[in-house]
Amino acid sequence: MAKKGNRVQVILECTEHKASGLSGTSRYITTKNKKNTPDRMELKKFNPIMRKMTVHKEIK
Repeated sequence: MAKKGNRVQVILECTEHKASGLSGTSRYITTKNKKNTPDRMELKKFNPIMRKMTVHKEIK
């Protein structure tokens, strides 16, 4: 039987891109351990549409 763990998939979406009004979205899928990080993740990732590093926050 497979183990049931605390690791879940989360979607990260760019906050600066959303506020700028440009078309499209920059999203990344990653995993996190719910036990160690119960609050929403926030990482700096590359936004290919804006061509720079921006803050991406976890959605839903």
